[in-house]
Amino acid sequence: MSSDEDRSSAGDRGHEGEPHRQGELGSRLNWLRAGVLGANDGVVSTAGLVVGVAGAAATSAELLTAGLAGLLAGSMSMATGEYVSVSTQRDSELAALDQERRELAHTPEAELEELTGLYMAKGLPRELAHDVAVQLTEHDALAAHAETELGIDPEELTNPWHAAGASFVAFTVGALLPLLAIVLPPSSIRVPVTVGSVIAALVLTGWLSARLGAAKVAPAVARNVLGGAIAMAITYTAGVLLHAA
Repeated sequence: MSSDEDRSSAGDRGHEGEPHRQGELGSRLNWLRAGVLGANDGVVSTAGLVVGVAGAAATSAELLTAGLAGLLAGSMSMATGEYVSVSTQRDSELAALDQERRELAHTPEAELEELTGLYMAKGLPRELAHDVAVQLTEHDALAAHAETELGIDPEELTNPWHAAGASFVAFTVGALLPLLAIVLPPSSIRVPVTVGSVIAALVLTGWLSARLGAAKVAPAVARNVLGGAIAMAITYTAGVLLHAA
């Protein structure tokens, strides 16, 4: 094979691998975005809890107990919810793949025509769309239909345990900041230190979520900080009123 043919072949292989690399990148970004949001939930919920308890003039030991209880409850809730949600998604994916296997086994001609039509809908002329459908079907019929028709990669189905673990870790990391900020400083400045630390963390998570989502940074940060500030203000006021009562 000549050098020109080598370069052409290498270029074709590079184009074939490009969608896979883009899919992997998109998957990583989704996981990263979910981690940022999980950490943000840990920051806000734990901050609201410990600031509210601090408003009721709790001791450091009481704050630590309340904060750890909130951290564990929140992280387990996040992990359980994510596990249930992703398990449902995975069950749906498996059911769709089973249905596709049955259709390929019983009506292969109709499935080939369907795949041809899908590629024609993407702009390919019928003859080329048919040739592509035939080649992909000969290579891996299920993968061709799953990716084109269902948007599923049979080799990379969602894993509920991975999702649950990621949510647990992300929430825990976020919750540790307000917990340490409320327990470590002297009682006279623990609330201002916690509020300042939480606001700084919310600025960071708001910025990260906006960047990962290709959104405007300023509105995302403002919403994040405002929501956290309101949560802390409400719980602190409730704690003070309950202590006074």
